[in-house]
Amino acid sequence: MALIGALIKQGLKLSTSVKLPEATPAEMQRKELKKLLKKASQTAFGKHYRFDEILKNRDVIKAFQEKVKIYDYNSIHQEWWHRCLQEEKDVCWPGHIKYFALSSGTSESASKHIPVTSEMIRAMKKASIRQILTLGRYNLPASFFEKGILWLGGSTDLKKQGGYFEGDVSGISAANVPIWFQKYYKPGKKISRQKDWNVKLDEITEQAPNWDIGIITGVPAWVQLLLEKIIERYKLRTIHDMWPNLHVYAHGGVSFEPYRKVFSRFFERPVHYIEMYPASEGFIAFQFRPDVKSMKLILNNGIFYEFIPFNDTNFDSAGDLRPDAQALSISEVKEGEPYALLMSTCAGAWRYLIGDVVEFTDLQRSEMKISGRTKHFLSLVGEHLSVDNMNRAVEQISREMNLEIPEYTVTGIPFEGTFAHQWYLGINGNADEKRLRDRLDEILKELNDDYAVERGSALKEVIVHTVPADKFYNFMQSRGKMGGQNKFPRVLKQQQHEEWKNFLASA
Repeated sequence: MALIGALIKQGLKLSTSVKLPEATPAEMQRKELKKLLKKASQTAFGKHYRFDEILKNRDVIKAFQEKVKIYDYNSIHQEWWHRCLQEEKDVCWPGHIKYFALSSGTSESASKHIPVTSEMIRAMKKASIRQILTLGRYNLPASFFEKGILWLGGSTDLKKQGGYFEGDVSGISAANVPIWFQKYYKPGKKISRQKDWNVKLDEITEQAPNWDIGIITGVPAWVQLLLEKIIERYKLRTIHDMWPNLHVYAHGGVSFEPYRKVFSRFFERPVHYIEMYPASEGFIAFQFRPDVKSMKLILNNGIFYEFIPFNDTNFDSAGDLRPDAQALSISEVKEGEPYALLMSTCAGAWRYLIGDVVEFTDLQRSEMKISGRTKHFLSLVGEHLSVDNMNRAVEQISREMNLEIPEYTVTGIPFEGTFAHQWYLGINGNADEKRLRDRLDEILKELNDDYAVERGSALKEVIVHTVPADKFYNFMQSRGKMGGQNKFPRVLKQQQHEEWKNFLASA
């Protein structure tokens, strides 16, 4: 078996070292758009927007942007996707939609139904393989490539609704894993079908000693709960006492920085943290280079991207898109600028506003990072506080004060005729709230000039409450949103804040 691992490792090294001529990002995206338009030209959506005519234009991207309007989930669902749920064929993509990913992202609303086509499932598999190939860039032993991969995702026991199935996108993907992968895939088919997240964690914990895990992948909050459970159950010092060959943790869905300190105590040996960007709408990017905290945008795998500058010209104070907002192609973007991401995909999403805000860190390599959400930021009085600012501040406080702060949330509240920011920090242990408040405020002023200005005028106060970190998970559980891709919202709306306060008062 060691020989097999050595051969796999050598093959991965060769795949990453051989450099073939590559089209430019603009060329790859133009080609991808043409493929999508041709494939969907005879759908109801394609006929409505006259894809055939768009394809005749020399500048197909410009014609596409001029003819097809921008959609968010509500508008595309109301106008088009509801017909797919009624089992109508050829609506936004050829054929019948067999799968729908249920997605809410946070605890705030009922699930969205995102179409998942067979083409998109193939694209997600292709992206996953590309990410696995990047492991050849890491200094990993040959034996590592024979170890198990623990994929902590949603249930593969998808719910049948007439002629289609619905469930978490990770569950849909896991239900369609290729035969060759099943040898490595943990927790296996039986446990993966479990819908009750607490039962699933218990079953994984019981089976954990029987596995030799090399890679773990999943949302940080739920992986944290699992590792804590295993370490406590078997009285381990670290998870490496059980899984000595664990070398990689692949994460996505939320910023990992608030969790980094917590995870450091789980490991005795170095572990590579590899970021990926899978969404219900498609696999968007993954970390391509070791020790570079950016992800390579996948430009030739069934998705065409556009980028709307995330500023007051294109978005209002609530994060809603203005009617005259203009989108850019990848050839027009700049490094270091925030952009709201639009996607047109092989699952029938067209000029779809996914809700994420990204920034390019290296245009030549098409590398970017997620800097926030169009709806998850605070700008009560023009402070323009992004989730990226919040993550960095919490991570810095955690490091400076030697605290574990894996969860947090913040909201804006009226305060003495003006406004204040109300923070809830999920802490493992005890901390001085006043000291936390003062340092948090100082760091945010350093990170954000607008925030610093407004703290001297209309933003009169910053209030910090510390809460045991497990309260965040208990709240999610009380709302039936444990596990999968569910995560606690970093910015609370008014109704969510009331529900959160009521929960804390009664807990």
